[in-house]
Amino acid sequence: MHFKSLHGWLQWQETLHSKQIDLGLERVFKVFQLLEKPVNRPLTITVGGTNGKGSSVAFLDAILRQSGYRVGSYTSPHLQRYNERIRINGIVVRDELICQAFERIEAVRGTTSLSYFEFCTLAALDIFARAALDVQLLEVGLGGRLDAVNIIDADVALIPSIGIDHSDWLGDTRELIAREKMGIFRSRRPAVVGDIDPPAIMETYSRELHTPLYLVGKDFSYKKNDDDWTWSNDTDTLTHLPHPNLLGQHQMGNAAAVLQVLSLLSPRLPLTEQAIVDGLRQVQLPGRFQVIDGTPLILLDVGHNPLSADILRDYLISSFPDKKIHLIFNMMKDKDFVGVGQRLKSIVSHWYIAPLDNPRCADVEQVLTELNNCSIENVFSGFTSFDETLAAAQDNSQSQDLIVIFGSFFLVSAFLSKRSGQEV
Repeated sequence: MHFKSLHGWLQWQETLHSKQIDLGLERVFKVFQLLEKPVNRPLTITVGGTNGKGSSVAFLDAILRQSGYRVGSYTSPHLQRYNERIRINGIVVRDELICQAFERIEAVRGTTSLSYFEFCTLAALDIFARAALDVQLLEVGLGGRLDAVNIIDADVALIPSIGIDHSDWLGDTRELIAREKMGIFRSRRPAVVGDIDPPAIMETYSRELHTPLYLVGKDFSYKKNDDDWTWSNDTDTLTHLPHPNLLGQHQMGNAAAVLQVLSLLSPRLPLTEQAIVDGLRQVQLPGRFQVIDGTPLILLDVGHNPLSADILRDYLISSFPDKKIHLIFNMMKDKDFVGVGQRLKSIVSHWYIAPLDNPRCADVEQVLTELNNCSIENVFSGFTSFDETLAAAQDNSQSQDLIVIFGSFFLVSAFLSKRSGQEV
């Protein structure tokens, strides 16, 4: 197949494979083996886990680029443009580069069927192979063991957190989910875990695999001060670090795990303390506790599981203690609505259920049923679009209130696209 536009390629890919999610490495690895390989593969950091993956990649990218390294980052999903998934030195790649990668993949694919995500992963790896990178940052899409990203052996693996999510695919306990996430670990290559309460299986499995494991509170630590923070491990101490440019107390934990990764790689990727300071100050990541000025204020967060809801609740209580919260909400149909609802119902004054035009999103009736199971009141529905939902929340809010858009990348994407006048 050949298409003249990125839009044409993506439309075709959405219909090529029979399943939107099809975990397994056999098909994607077979095609990857047929693609041209770089002479010198860039150092690889693979980031998995439940929450904090995107933030961790953003921290790594910002600090490494401040050190002068050439960095490629692969993340998913995107908020407004597909190209956001593949960046080189912080800049999204052009349509032409992605289309050329798709053509190379199609030329060797033969009869092997690939999913939309697998096509994207192969394109990112193919583009990075031709970009003379020092480092490639790969974010796991779902799970780890059977995710397409896992066809690459990580030099260091990073797991910021373990929580209950995608239970239909990964299991319904933290232990089962951790086992899937640890699929990105490699023998005799270090792994860093930023979860403050990691499942015991993580240490057991690491010993069996001979993977050097570095845990927060045991092998590295951090301490928040009024105006700065301190990080340390067995060999290094960094003091007077600036608070990260990403909002929320949890981001300091994400940054601390990233600093441990960079410490382990320092013999191959030397860093200056100034590069770390500048990276922390300049890091950006849309959609994560992103505040939009206006009357009332709007807060965007792409969180979509109970752990994210815990973090959001704590942030709202500490940062906006006196504001009435109006929540625009929806999630994928397989998410834990009850778990999220129970964690947020004490702080949310009004709920507005936004319809989303995506087959993976829950319909409004499902959301209403789930919230009713949590005994949540003041729920508004019946809107025909996201724009109509937003207008209702704005009309029902006072100037001193706060509107929170939470529960799905698609919700935040709809808002950002409306604001910029772009199509999602």
